[in-house]
Amino acid sequence: MKVLDLQCAQAHGFEGWFASEDDFAGQLSRGLLTCPLCGDASVTKKLSAPRLNLGSVRDPSVAQQVVASDGDLAMQAAWLALARRIVSNTEDVGERFSEEARRIHYGETPQRGIRGQASREQTESLLEEGIAVMPLALPELLKGPMQ
Repeated sequence: MKVLDLQCAQAHGFEGWFASEDDFAGQLSRGLLTCPLCGDASVTKKLSAPRLNLGSVRDPSVAQQVVASDGDLAMQAAWLALARRIVSNTEDVGERFSEEARRIHYGETPQRGIRGQASREQTESLLEEGIAVMPLALPELLKGPMQ
């Protein structure tokens, strides 16, 4: 089993597990690898080396780099947790988002959390009507069945 550090074109770092280097290359060439944060399919392998714990870090700049990297990972983990919560607590109404948001706002249908797709113009129109909406890009992998 190979564990690789990967990165998308948006500089989101994540980990991938593969049976072999050929397995990684095959999945990459077939477009099966996407960023879990933004869905970007432009995935590259980051340089990595095995981690060896041979004692304390002597160079403080190295320790600061590790902390910054851990902070980025913590931010990504928090974003994914929030995205999962949004997906699990809202109804996906797809392209009917604008119509359904209006129906909820005007009391034509029960109040509930919804998500879906709306164009920029549709979003601006909803906001002008006083309907609170927020554009939010959710990772595609969260939109499918959750396990």
